[in-house]
Amino acid sequence: MKKALVCGAGGFIGGHLVKRLKGEGFWVRGVDVKSHEYSNLPADEFILGDLTDPVVVASVLDQPFDEVYQLAADMGGAGYIFTGDNDANVMHNSATINLNVAAQATKVGVKKIFYSSSACMYPAYNQEDPDNPKCSEESAYPAAPDSEYGWEKLFSERLFFAYHRNYGLNVRVARFHNIFGPLGTWRGGKEKAPAAMCRKISEIEPGGGIEVWGDGKQTRSFLYVDECLEAVRRLMDSDFIGPVNIGSEEMVTINQLAEMVFEIAGKPANIKNIPGPTGVRGRNSDNALIKEKLGWAPSIPLKVGLEKTFQWINKQVEANKEVAAV
Repeated sequence: MKKALVCGAGGFIGGHLVKRLKGEGFWVRGVDVKSHEYSNLPADEFILGDLTDPVVVASVLDQPFDEVYQLAADMGGAGYIFTGDNDANVMHNSATINLNVAAQATKVGVKKIFYSSSACMYPAYNQEDPDNPKCSEESAYPAAPDSEYGWEKLFSERLFFAYHRNYGLNVRVARFHNIFGPLGTWRGGKEKAPAAMCRKISEIEPGGGIEVWGDGKQTRSFLYVDECLEAVRRLMDSDFIGPVNIGSEEMVTINQLAEMVFEIAGKPANIKNIPGPTGVRGRNSDNALIKEKLGWAPSIPLKVGLEKTFQWINKQVEANKEVAAV
């Protein structure tokens, strides 16, 4: 039986990954600074621990795992990443985790390790036109990420590739583009756009409106979490080390995203655009390389993923109303 370690297993993608690996027959150890808020994970072991502490990393990464998935990071949506208020923690915590994990994985002889980078590491100057963003893998340099979060992701990519060159660490690196779905953060300030839209629209009465940051014309693409995991597993089973985009090419404006959720909820669209953190004007995954190397492309339309996500968040909102009424 293959053994896997999932760092960040208490998070959104990490929790889904634990379930996927168990379904494939892996023995899985999960580690995170927090338990998963929305699911009882089927991990064989789940360890609460702070991966910024090298002692904790040495205790959980104590053997030559067949596969390690390094998803742990200090992160959140635009309200957390782009205000500037959390930059020091984002950079320090995430970089420290990656420094610890790369060194320890090399020390114990891990057979293969995956690192989840982000599309936020792409240069802001290539993402000023909302209709024609450039996010192909080779466009990363000259570097100019739009946030300190993006700079840390770029640094850590280089860190893992340096360990690959100098110490033979068998790495795989992918750049995630806005992964979404059920069982993720949907309130509290760290939620991302799809979850925020679903929550806001679930909470209002028909005819009520929601506020959307910016003019709503900024563009993004969003990838359903099951699709993301399929691409990650294909990358790990391949000989391609990356970096490679994992995302959707179905680009929409943020207002269009909100309009989709209004339609799913059966409520008339009512959007008020207000000032707020937005990041770059346009971003869309370029999937040419992953199609070439792995033969992978998304198969689930954005609206189908949003329907599943809205149904789950709507249940959370209703459950909270019931608790508040007691």
